[in-house]
Amino acid sequence: MEVVLHYRPWQKDPAVLQKITEEALKEFPLRKLPSFIPWFPSHSCKLPFKPKRRPPIISAEEAEQVKQHLAIPETVCGSLIYDCTEGLQEFHSDLKAGQHIQAEYGKINFSSLGKQSANGSMKLRRSWSVSVPSSDLKDKIFPPSRELQSILENLKLHAFYRARWIIEPSTFNNQTLEDIWVKLNQMIKHNELPSCNATIRRCEDQIWVFCDILYCEYVGSNLRKKLNLGGIINLFVHRHGVIYSL
Repeated sequence: MEVVLHYRPWQKDPAVLQKITEEALKEFPLRKLPSFIPWFPSHSCKLPFKPKRRPPIISAEEAEQVKQHLAIPETVCGSLIYDCTEGLQEFHSDLKAGQHIQAEYGKINFSSLGKQSANGSMKLRRSWSVSVPSSDLKDKIFPPSRELQSILENLKLHAFYRARWIIEPSTFNNQTLEDIWVKLNQMIKHNELPSCNATIRRCEDQIWVFCDILYCEYVGSNLRKKLNLGGIINLFVHRHGVIYSL
């Protein structure tokens, strides 16, 4: 049996790869199914229920057409070789851990946020903001710190797992929620936050900034500095809660 193992360029520890392969090749545990016991007497010639309608009847010509159709062999389409990592940038051999991976998004027009349209009606305020790809930040982003790496190892979280920074009223530092939201939109517009998308939670008086864990320290420091935040901002991960703070 041939086994093909795909791994990321910076995760090539032979011992770890061998352990992953061995776990994948283990046989699934088998469980003996209990014997089926019918809910009605099986020896009875008369069943407790019967179809309401009679079964459909097809003509001999239709039956012959079905036989001819089943006799035609199906052609195999496409290549027999399937690579599940094709198109995934994080598996490319020329990709380093410090490089960021982002999906293509259209450009966002932030100049019209909160402005009135030509007919005088107020446009709906934007609640989401998404970053666009940029290659200018690669040299500014460093791998996670030892403290964060230790947390990721204990929780068994991948570097590209999504997390969110929570900006709460205690960190506003004499600013309003809308003021911080406008500044954040400008940061995202100028590609200062890699792999990020953000949402404003007006009902909770919070702003959530989502990012890959690989860049969370850079994103968090940038948020504190550019938004002039005070206090502590927390990094929240689904099913694990707050795992890190700045």
